Amino acid sequence: MAGRVAVVTGGSSGIGRAVAGELARRGAAVVVTSRLQDRAAGAAEAIAAEGGRALGLEVELTEPGAAELLVERVESEYGRLDVLVNNAGAGQVAPSETLAREDWQRIIDLNLTAAFHCAQAAARVMLAAGRGVIVNVSSLTGHVGLARRAAYGAAKHGLEGLTKTLAAEWGPRGVRVVSVAPGYVATDLLAQTMASGGFSVDDVAARTPLGRLAEPEEVARAVAFLASDDASYVTGSSLLVDGGWVADGGWERS
Repeated sequence: MAGRVAVVTGGSSGIGRAVAGELARRGAAVVVTSRLQDRAAGAAEAIAAEGGRALGLEVELTEPGAAELLVERVESEYGRLDVLVNNAGAGQVAPSETLAREDWQRIIDLNLTAAFHCAQAAARVMLAAGRGVIVNVSSLTGHVGLARRAAYGAAKHGLEGLTKTLAAEWGPRGVRVVSVAPGYVATDLLAQTMASGGFSVDDVAARTPLGRLAEPEEVARAVAFLASDDASYVTGSSLLVDGGWVADGGWERS
C-alpha cells in the first residue's frame, strides 16, 4: 500500500479504526472521517504516533455535498485517491411493526445512501486515473434476515447489491468494488446494540461455529487484503468474516 491514499469513513473507532491502522501500517496515507473533529483528529494522531500518515476530518456524511467535499479535500491534500472504505454506519434493533419512519430513514441514509454518494464521488477520481478500489463494509445481515433489523438488514442487502452493480459498471475502467461482511465484532457499537436488543456475548458465541466474537483487527486484515494488489482479480464479491454464521444452517451444537 506504500504511496497510496485511502479514505476510511467512520474511522475513529471500532472496525473503522482498526482498518485505518492496518492500512497505515501497510504504507498508505489514511484519511479518517468522523462526525466529531476531536475523534477524527485523535484517531489520526494515534496512527501518526505508531509511525503512520493520517489526517482526521469531521464529516457528516448524510449532508448533501459532504461526499464531494471530502474527496475534494483529499485530492487537495494528497493529489490522488486510491482506496475508499465505506465503513460509517449505525446499528438498530426494533420491532418492525413499530419502527418509526424517521428511524428507518436514518439508517438507510447513513448505511446505504451515504455509502453510494461516497463511492460516486471517489469513483470520479478513480475512473479518471484508471485505477482504484472501493471496499464496502457490509454485514452478515446483508446475506440473511435477522428479526428486528428491518432497516439495518435492508440497508446492508442494498449495499451488497450496490457493490455488485458498481463492480460490473466500473470494472472495465479499472475500479474494483468489493464488500466485507463481518459477523458480530467486539466493538462499542455492538455493546450498545446488545444492550438495546436484549442479547449477550454468550448468545452470539453459542450461535457462531467458531464460538466467539470477531476482533476488529480480523476484519481489518480482510479489508486490507481486498484493497491490495493481492486481490487484483477480485471484484463484485462479498467476503464473509463471520465465524461461519451464515454457513451454519443447523439448529444444535454437538
